[in-house]
Amino acid sequence: MTFAPALHAEWIKIRTLRSQIGALAAVPLATVAFSALAGLGNGDDDALFSAFFGVTFGQIAAIAFGTTAVSAEFQTGALRLSLAAVPRRGRWFAAKLTAIGLPVFAVGLVTGLTALTAGAATSGPHAHRAPPAEWLRGTTGCAVYLTLMALLAAGLTAVLRSGVGALSILVPFLLLVSFVVGDVNGGAAGLLPDRAGQVVLHSTWDGVPGPWTGLAVTALWTAAAVAAGAWRVRVRDA
Repeated sequence: MTFAPALHAEWIKIRTLRSQIGALAAVPLATVAFSALAGLGNGDDDALFSAFFGVTFGQIAAIAFGTTAVSAEFQTGALRLSLAAVPRRGRWFAAKLTAIGLPVFAVGLVTGLTALTAGAATSGPHAHRAPPAEWLRGTTGCAVYLTLMALLAAGLTAVLRSGVGALSILVPFLLLVSFVVGDVNGGAAGLLPDRAGQVVLHSTWDGVPGPWTGLAVTALWTAAAVAAGAWRVRVRDA
């Protein structure tokens, strides 16, 4: 089977699972809800990040989407059928990752635009406004960042062959460990995948990584996880 039919097959799997659709829908819902709450207290601080504050929570849904898309193959034994149809495991894994990344990116763009609208509506007429160039950077960066985190989760799930295992590592890391490390050593925290990637959502930033450099750091983390996942898929029996 060539790549295009393999991608179509993987997309059918994703769109027919309620858990997958629910995880995708939760990305904008969680992001916009928490961004709107953050906008209520926004003054002259970082107006851009205030609008995208909810990404901290919306990314959990994106990660859940990436993990469940891959873990379903191992839980149900569908991987054997998938590899029977696509014997080249690298091609199958690439199709799976593409079927994960494209919808997350599309949802990420919608999420970014909606979060900006909600943030502007709740911050009040006298709140500080970021210039249009920053809104554009934040919206695009939001979509790219969410996509990278979903793919990182997918790669880690392939390594562990367990969605629960991947979530038990990523969720505590993002919600607890990253903040603790950031409080202890801001320089080191700037190279963590979430901290580096979210720089693109800020008007100002401290440390070495800039907005696009930060996303590049996150992309390196994602590439490492995907490469490890691809190797695991190649060497392990279905």
